[in-house]
Amino acid sequence: MANPDPKTIVKEAGTVAVVGLSNDPEKASNEVGAYLMEQGYRIIPVNPKEDEVLGERAYDTVADIPEQVDVVDVFLPSEKTPEIAEDAVRAGAKTLWLQESIESSEARRIAEEGGLNYVENRCMRKTHEGMQ
Repeated sequence: MANPDPKTIVKEAGTVAVVGLSNDPEKASNEVGAYLMEQGYRIIPVNPKEDEVLGERAYDTVADIPEQVDVVDVFLPSEKTPEIAEDAVRAGAKTLWLQESIESSEARRIAEEGGLNYVENRCMRKTHEGMQ
């Protein structure tokens, strides 16, 4: 399956699960999550160390989210991404998105075999800003 342009994914997304979303405002995940929220996206934090981030309930895993997610946006090391890809496929997400400097051929294989769009080594915020 050919992946659509990342800008198309950003334009069509409504709900974004941010994996690794931190309450620390110094962390990129917090800054990007807050930005996406300001732009009107529904942000769902995925972080087993947090109960709530950016005023939203946090979930331990993508699989625990009780609603449909468009994009699973990942801020964790590459070696953790195959497991997240499996959760994203099971959850019926549309896209697995790995942030800048995160790449995984295994996560790509799992996502694409599961019918998901796949983006790696790219910032969702920068992609959105580039559309403005």
